[in-house]
Amino acid sequence: MDTSRFISDRAKGIDASGIRRVMDLGATLKDPINLSIGQPDFDVPDTIKAAACDAINQGNNHYTQTQGTPGLRAAVTARLAQEFPKTIGRGGTEQLDSGTGLLITSGVSGGLVLSLLATVGPGDEVVIPDPYFVMYKHLVTLAGATPVYVDTYPDFAVTAERIESALTERTKLVLFNTPSNPTGVVATQPICKEVVELCERRGVLLVSDEIYDEFCYEKTEVDGGTWCPSPLHASPNVLLLRGYSKTYGMTGWRLGYAAGPAPIIEQMTKIQQYSFVCAPSMVQAAGALALGVDMSQHVSAYQRKRDRVVERLSPHHNLTTPGGAFYAFPEVPPSMGLSATQFVEKAIEKNLLIIPGSVFSQRDTHFRLSYACDDAMLERGLDVLVELASG
Repeated sequence: MDTSRFISDRAKGIDASGIRRVMDLGATLKDPINLSIGQPDFDVPDTIKAAACDAINQGNNHYTQTQGTPGLRAAVTARLAQEFPKTIGRGGTEQLDSGTGLLITSGVSGGLVLSLLATVGPGDEVVIPDPYFVMYKHLVTLAGATPVYVDTYPDFAVTAERIESALTERTKLVLFNTPSNPTGVVATQPICKEVVELCERRGVLLVSDEIYDEFCYEKTEVDGGTWCPSPLHASPNVLLLRGYSKTYGMTGWRLGYAAGPAPIIEQMTKIQQYSFVCAPSMVQAAGALALGVDMSQHVSAYQRKRDRVVERLSPHHNLTTPGGAFYAFPEVPPSMGLSATQFVEKAIEKNLLIIPGSVFSQRDTHFRLSYACDDAMLERGLDVLVELASG
């Protein structure tokens, strides 16, 4: 039987991740220098592990409420009310404004799936700043909508002016990512405010993916605290997506949350009921404790790695200094006459795994490296990149 005829046009409309292809290749190399994957090199803190184990041993292994456990929802609510007191907080208490909904998701990826399924469909356009997280364009396609790309080269600033140039009467949603993957760029608070005001003026929903919010090296004074810039500081009319994978090394645990306008969260919750059902129960128990764990030492260590990447590569590559996350997005030296894909092939010949820019962009001029690795491996990788650029 020809089973290929059963494959839907929806599935045919997306490609396998270029990142996964590089990972598969890495598995065939002997002792590769792996700067390809965005996964912290530190383990989950012991206290968080213990909380998950305790939950399992105490029998918390069943379905939870679709919207999340009361304990985790209370912990996330308190955090958000503290960080965003002027937009979604309620009068200085650990409560959210009644117009704001909260949903515990299976990672930020789960939140992205739910948010797109709840808001867009055929005929709708979704604006995606380019470069972008690899998943964005494919999830938009799966939702039946059309991705519209906004070129942000060479500085990767996602400004209101750039976004406005892509808006049409069919635009339903803008995907905003700060700190950014793959560039590491952090939007300033004034830019966040301008983008929010534009979306409100044009009747467009802004979805802010902030999975790297703790890995922000340029925090700002806003709303009585020091936080990573966020559109949610400027308006409650933002759908915020955050998670635990990067901050706590919990990439395989699949835990995140969505906060935003209650009608949208209600629809996302309904869809989760018939898809993910709920986030893993024991992980939710650990997630409530995790929000109180200090990860600043790891963040500082990654900032030092960032500084080393900039120090070594800036003399050889055009490189916008990353303000957060744990990626850099250097340009292949134009003098080499190579696309990013060709440059990556040369790097692989020297046992170095990096990702070509075409995975994240309509261009193929840059490459992404992740410095979420130990210092020794990072130095080996930087040596190869300097050698290639100097050769």
